[in-house]
Amino acid sequence: MYLNSGMIDLDRSPDHLCDMSRLLPFALCLAGPLAAQPLINGPMAGPPDLMEITIWMQCHEGCSAWLTYWPVNEPKRAVTTEPQRSSADRAHSLDFRLGPLQPATEYRYTVSVDGAKVSLPDTLSFKTQSLWKFRTDPPPFKLALGSCTYVNETAYDRPGRSYGGGYEIFDAIAVQRPDIMLWLGDNIYLREPDWGSRSGFLHRYTHTRSTPELQRLLRSTSHAAIWDDHDFGPNDGDASFVGAAMAREVFDMFWPNPTNGVPGVEGNTTMFSYYDADLFLLDDRTFRVPGDAKTSEPAILGEAQLDWLVRALKYSDASFKLVALGTQFLNTGAVYEIHSTVPKERAELLRRIEEEGIRGVVFLTGDRHFTELSALKLKDGRTIYDLTTSPITAGPYAPKETNDLRVEGTVVDQRNFSTLEFAGAKGARTMLIRVFDSTGDLLWERSIPQE
Repeated sequence: MYLNSGMIDLDRSPDHLCDMSRLLPFALCLAGPLAAQPLINGPMAGPPDLMEITIWMQCHEGCSAWLTYWPVNEPKRAVTTEPQRSSADRAHSLDFRLGPLQPATEYRYTVSVDGAKVSLPDTLSFKTQSLWKFRTDPPPFKLALGSCTYVNETAYDRPGRSYGGGYEIFDAIAVQRPDIMLWLGDNIYLREPDWGSRSGFLHRYTHTRSTPELQRLLRSTSHAAIWDDHDFGPNDGDASFVGAAMAREVFDMFWPNPTNGVPGVEGNTTMFSYYDADLFLLDDRTFRVPGDAKTSEPAILGEAQLDWLVRALKYSDASFKLVALGTQFLNTGAVYEIHSTVPKERAELLRRIEEEGIRGVVFLTGDRHFTELSALKLKDGRTIYDLTTSPITAGPYAPKETNDLRVEGTVVDQRNFSTLEFAGAKGARTMLIRVFDSTGDLLWERSIPQE
């Protein structure tokens, strides 16, 4: 959802980046704040498994790059990857798959570009997951969440007051030291010149990833993402968008999710496990038929994706089953693109979760430019939650619809992010939700026990 910028009272409107439309594609700006940045964007790690991790990075121009990595206490065991040559066709982005690695091991690594080690202000590191099942309690860990990241670019923004701001929030998230940052859609905000071509998609991703304030967060933790309409194509884009395949290709190019797609389902649905949480990353655009359709069955997930999700939730033995979705799920107000505007599909998913006896389901959603927690208690006492976290740097606003499932005191109508902290013994875990403003001050918290 794209709000009219005239409705928002924004705190500042800096254009941190050079006007890239006047330069060769993806070239390094020769003046301004970006010139002081290293010759790369990132690097950025994907979610670690026990024996492997993917590291993404982007050169500002053609380069040959490689990584050297080693267990933190064993530098003599350093391994250097094969060099990769970047290409303009991929906006000079590169993926390095590192493995086999040792479980429960912290690694350090360096980046070399064109024969020289890149000097970065942060130490680069990652840690593989431990082999805890059948051995110990699950380790404690922390996730950070947010959606709706808008980075101003004067040449292509709508006229008038700037829509993005508050970029200090990226550093506030990094200060929390999450194990994973989960981006809940509207991560780049495609503009009108962008979504009609592959060059436009590459430009928008590159412009956003070049934000100086974003670099520490990219380097300091692992990242995973879903998309919403402003990563997929035009505002409120649906299954009719002809650029869907292109959008998926470029999304996969810039996000090191473990996989892209699941059996029997087209689109960019995926999932991964992090200790005793399973994260289901859903696609709310590829199958979408708007709720006001008269001759087609309205849908957000589509039949194949919904079937896969129920089966995957049923199979999961995780303490918490975290379902990331760009569209609010529990909110009862049938406005904008909330799942309540597609009531048949929403009711079907809730029915199947209840009948299958699935426990520990928490939807993590974005899109709405405000934050709130919703809760639905089922007949047998189980509770389904929906934590909406929005916006990161786009314009905020307050909800106007009535949400009968809203948890009192949880609405935030300013830029913000959330963290989820998981702790406790096996079978008695808790998930602590904390919501912070753009400077890192705590706004509210709630603790949810394992069912």
